[in-house]
Amino acid sequence: MSKLFKRPILLTCSAMLLFTTPAFAESPMQVDDAGTLEPGGMKLEATWRKNAQQRGVEGVYGFSPLPSLEVGVALARDRDHASTPASRLSAVGVGFKWVPIQNKTGWSLGASLDWGRTRLTEGDTQERSTERESAANALATWRAEEGHAVHLNLGASRLKAPGVRQTVGTWGMGYEQPLASSLTLTAEVFGQEHSRPARALGLRYELAPGIKLSGALGRGDGHALAQLGWAWEF
Repeated sequence: MSKLFKRPILLTCSAMLLFTTPAFAESPMQVDDAGTLEPGGMKLEATWRKNAQQRGVEGVYGFSPLPSLEVGVALARDRDHASTPASRLSAVGVGFKWVPIQNKTGWSLGASLDWGRTRLTEGDTQERSTERESAANALATWRAEEGHAVHLNLGASRLKAPGVRQTVGTWGMGYEQPLASSLTLTAEVFGQEHSRPARALGLRYELAPGIKLSGALGRGDGHALAQLGWAWEF
């Protein structure tokens, strides 16, 4: 396996598969909440993100076919500028989130299952390789009457690629604090086995009912992280 291919795989693992595999948590957070759309509800999200020299965009379509169930489908395109010319990554993913216990205040509990496939095209040789990822998470959210919330994730992710088979435990803790009627501060720390945790601070602004803008800055595994997003729930 070439060095160019090894590096994106290691980067993917160290970032919890979050920057080559579509993520389904509400922007700008990577830690997911224990909550779903209302039955029949839908959402569209678009995100630009940066991790070290890797940059890309992601689109997510989510819908709720049944009470307590949310389904998400995502596409992502990234370029890794660590090589010249840059390597290209294309990812597709699907996720299911089931939250049978949902409360406006107090605890909400559920679980999620995600699957993704990433195709890497090496910049110099144009050689193509494919890696497959899957993740399972237990989700818990505690919401206070004042509006702030704490999110907890605990699970595992599995990566399959040429010459690589890896399963690691994952975890995440997130916090949301309303600053105004339409503005929310987000803070989170997340990680996996054998790697340093990542941290990020962000803001989410509701521009109009159901339409939100968001952004976050952070650091993970020695690299700067950045994200800008737009979301529409309807």
